[in-house]
Amino acid sequence: MPLADGFDHERLSVVPRPVVAEALTRPVTRRLVVTDAGWFPEAAQHERRRPQGIPEAVVMVCVAGGGWVELGGVRSRVGVGTAVLLPPGLPHAYGADDDAPWTIWWLHCRGADVPDLLAAAGVGPERCTVALRHLDRCVALLDETVAAVERQHASAGLLLAAGAAWKLLTQIAVDRLLPEPHDPLERAMRYLADRLDAPVRVSELAALVGVSPSHLGALFRRATGGGVLAHHTALRMARARQLLDRTRLTVQQVGAEVGYTDPFYFSRHFRRTHGVSPQQYREHRKG
Repeated sequence: MPLADGFDHERLSVVPRPVVAEALTRPVTRRLVVTDAGWFPEAAQHERRRPQGIPEAVVMVCVAGGGWVELGGVRSRVGVGTAVLLPPGLPHAYGADDDAPWTIWWLHCRGADVPDLLAAAGVGPERCTVALRHLDRCVALLDETVAAVERQHASAGLLLAAGAAWKLLTQIAVDRLLPEPHDPLERAMRYLADRLDAPVRVSELAALVGVSPSHLGALFRRATGGGVLAHHTALRMARARQLLDRTRLTVQQVGAEVGYTDPFYFSRHFRRTHGVSPQQYREHRKG
């Protein structure tokens, strides 16, 4: 018989709904409040079917075994290192494998910012799984969330849970955007990071990593919000800031270190990025 909970050594905490309703009126937790959270180890026969969905978003991370999730009539495999994010209000179902049932950390959440956080993670009515690059970080944040909800349902506990859940959802979003090791985007980013002392031609870089210039540009826009050259310029400017902060090199020498042979051209680019000249940046008190 399918089980919703009741697994040996499980952790499970549900925030009373009147407490949730009050939290959704407060300045911070109205943006995100964790309503339920837990950990189900080796959850044999675990299964939930919600034909109408629920008001909360569901977040699950599989750390052992496996299972499945259905959304929009499509069933997806869930294995170790997979996050499942189910938007509120959508019919869904999920369950553990029979032969190797999953171990999952999970939470439910509500709030004004939840739709934006889910969108940043790339999930919606047609896609609800994300492959995690940093499973250990996500597990630590889920453990922190569950512990906060377990500890107390007062304001402090809900604030702690909200902060951990926020960081979890942004970590999942980052994991989606970061390139896989050795894929074209990762190799292109590594190439740019290693060549801060000279300009780079997009066509040559695209050929080097085996994609078209337009495709490489699309990969960078998805991952960084800008193009290839904008990313390279940002890296060069970051290096220039380090040199201005940590060395006694002249502005001209700093510009040369990051590939600008014309110090005036370097200063114009630096001012465009930072709003001040290199010398003004160096003289500004920091920390």
